[in-house]
Amino acid sequence: MAALATGYRSALYGSVALRLRVLALIAICLAEQLVVVDNTLVNVALPAMAVELQARMSGLQWIVDAYTLAFAGLLLALGHLGDRYGRRRVMIIGLAGVAVMSAVGALSTSLPEVIVARAGMGVFAAAVFPATLALIIGLFPGGRGRAAAIAVWSAMAGIAVATGPLAGGFLLRYFSWHAVFWINVPIALIAVTAVLLMVPESRAEHTGRLDVAGVVLSLIAVITLVWTIIEAPKQGWLSSRSVAGYAIAAILLVVYVVWELRVESPVLNVRLLGIRRFSVPALAITVSYFCAFGFTFLITQYFQGVREYSALEFGIRSLPFAAAVGVGAAVGTMVARRIGTTATVIAGLVLLAAGMYAAGRIAVDSSYLGLILTTMLLMGVGFGAVQGPATESIMGSVPLAQAGAGSAVNDTTREVGGALGVAVLGSILTSAYTARVGARIDAVPGTLMNSAQKSIARESPISVLEMAKAPVGPFLAKPKADLIDAMKAAAVAGSQTASHIAVGALLGCAALVAVLLPWRPERASPGRSDRQSAQQAIQEKA
Repeated sequence: MAALATGYRSALYGSVALRLRVLALIAICLAEQLVVVDNTLVNVALPAMAVELQARMSGLQWIVDAYTLAFAGLLLALGHLGDRYGRRRVMIIGLAGVAVMSAVGALSTSLPEVIVARAGMGVFAAAVFPATLALIIGLFPGGRGRAAAIAVWSAMAGIAVATGPLAGGFLLRYFSWHAVFWINVPIALIAVTAVLLMVPESRAEHTGRLDVAGVVLSLIAVITLVWTIIEAPKQGWLSSRSVAGYAIAAILLVVYVVWELRVESPVLNVRLLGIRRFSVPALAITVSYFCAFGFTFLITQYFQGVREYSALEFGIRSLPFAAAVGVGAAVGTMVARRIGTTATVIAGLVLLAAGMYAAGRIAVDSSYLGLILTTMLLMGVGFGAVQGPATESIMGSVPLAQAGAGSAVNDTTREVGGALGVAVLGSILTSAYTARVGARIDAVPGTLMNSAQKSIARESPISVLEMAKAPVGPFLAKPKADLIDAMKAAAVAGSQTASHIAVGALLGCAALVAVLLPWRPERASPGRSDRQSAQQAIQEKA
């Protein structure tokens, strides 16, 4: 009877502990949602900002890029600081900072003020994001619990990318653009409260001296790389300025690796890159984000420029993609435990390739319930199926003491892949679009389109929305309709070309994963954890 009572109490306490961990996971995912949604939410408000702030296209680009550069550049450094000084502490500072800078953005009355606020939001968001996954690894140290928690984390990240436009469209339907900043304040405060109440502190036991040089080198190298990628479509991918940017970023990254190999307590133990279960899944995540963010850019141009949907209508029609990501992450995690990470990641990449191939067949008048919905479902399930197993493989290769830095690498690959996807696929779309209708737009009489409108129309088919609303005389009605039809056809043709390029990238990545990533899971020695085995592998490479 005593043994039975003891067993009952153990089961009860275990059940309570599990519930507390689930509540902590919910709090962490709320913080994650705030950061990821905020990365896409403001894009919907750019047209309204352009009117009120009298901003040119270059100014609007800075609103986006200021956040991206600060966020991507500081992920690794702040992930490392979280390992040293406490991941929960760094996350709370980040959440509070996002709330403050969001309020600054909401109260801004000029373009420079908005840009500064966005840069500040990127800095503090970089403190939040690496800590989310690192804290989850501490809460769920292994087995099915960790796999399920990582699947939830991965699904939330993918869902947030798709729900950002919906939230932005809803806010702009009833409020001004300031609302996309104000909405962050109460969410951040709720997240801070939830994290303080539910999430235990976590940090590395042994840290050594702070690697200041490594922090600075990682910051400059990543910012240089991301900035070059962002600017390449405007400067030219092989222009002297772009090539110089690539070269400087490469040199800085080499210097960073050499430095990190020499210091006692590096920001990131770069020997992890020699472990295939770390580096190959990171490549798969980079390519999947390349295609997912590229697809998001292409479908935005299609829904708003070709189909002339409002921001809210576009957001509603994007919901199947978000739902499919959640399903794909859950199914991918379960399947990976049966057939292995390698087969599951390859299947996800192939599904993504099928989705991008379908996207390349979308025409001006394609049915939403037919080809378009099929495309989004294939993309979402494939994207989700890659994220969970690949992320678990990466974090399973990282010692717990470096969970924050490992999470930051995982996050940085997402940022670099996403930036590349928008830049490369967007550049292909814009080039094909401009080649087809650029000269025709230049020849439009000033009574139909002024010089500023022509400049915008040459860059993006979304200008169709404003053209369609503008009243014209009876003699210009047909030329206007013909021009709009030509712009839509050119946009679809450019999107088709970009989609086919993405298919090649995905299939190439799937082939590399099949060759480089082990098909059988490595098994820890008796009495040793996966992390101890990973640490031994790192030491052997040293």
